[in-house]
Amino acid sequence: MLTIHVIAPSVTEASNEPGNRITALGGAASIIEAGGFFDSLPELGVTVDGITHPEPVATGLSDDPTVRLGEFNAQIAAAVSGAISRGAQPFLAGGTCSHLPGMVGGLEQAYGPTARIGLIWVDAHGDFNTPKTSYSQMLGGMPVAVVAGLCYPEWREKSGISSPMPTDRILMIDVRNLDDREEALIRSTDVTIARFGENGKSDEIVAAIDALAQKVDYLYLHIDSDILDERFQPNHPTAEPNGPDDKTVDALIEHVMGTGKVVALAVVSINPDEPGGAISLASGQQMMRTGLRSWAAGLPNV
Repeated sequence: MLTIHVIAPSVTEASNEPGNRITALGGAASIIEAGGFFDSLPELGVTVDGITHPEPVATGLSDDPTVRLGEFNAQIAAAVSGAISRGAQPFLAGGTCSHLPGMVGGLEQAYGPTARIGLIWVDAHGDFNTPKTSYSQMLGGMPVAVVAGLCYPEWREKSGISSPMPTDRILMIDVRNLDDREEALIRSTDVTIARFGENGKSDEIVAAIDALAQKVDYLYLHIDSDILDERFQPNHPTAEPNGPDDKTVDALIEHVMGTGKVVALAVVSINPDEPGGAISLASGQQMMRTGLRSWAAGLPNV
């Protein structure tokens, strides 16, 4: 039986950022919880030891959204490290990619700043922009760069990350829509990009997953629901065409879990509102089920 601790954010703490269209994602976790999703997990071989609902950052703490994101992510980091200390595995259900630093910070706090932690980033976008490369200055497009130590140290440090993640421990899967300046930055680092081939073939991706698993002790699997083709996420703020279908992504998740090194999972950026919300919610929860079921079937080697 896999024991997890659920982290269910209800806010993004970045609603005032330029170009923001992610506030609708803030209610996903509460809708997932109210719908009984977590109560159904024992049938997958999963038990829940509790649910953390990070609280909105106090008004007036700071007008700087990166500071507010850091303070909010600090709560996520505490939940992650606390779960691991009790023998549970952290699961970020809903929320957004802006909560990545808190998840990584919590893993670093739990396993130590020198632990070899790897990130498998499954997303239609790289979220590797910095203020110097971003056209929109949207903070939601920067969290991987933050984790890698390329920008906003106050966001990273408040999230509990004392040692930025080396870029050779970051694997980006798909990222089919990259800004030109963002892609140039990624290509200048040791980040690995692996993409689907014709007809959804995943040979390149499987090889990249296996290579990363061989060089790290722990893996964090982070999935943005916009990895799916837009027909599965029709109302996602950053939905993209020409993406994989649900079965292709399920097989990818199962392969990552089969490494036995996953110690944290996130399925984020699900929009249950607006036209198409039921489809987005259903496909997001399917990825959650696949991840949790296959995680339980091959428990992490920790």
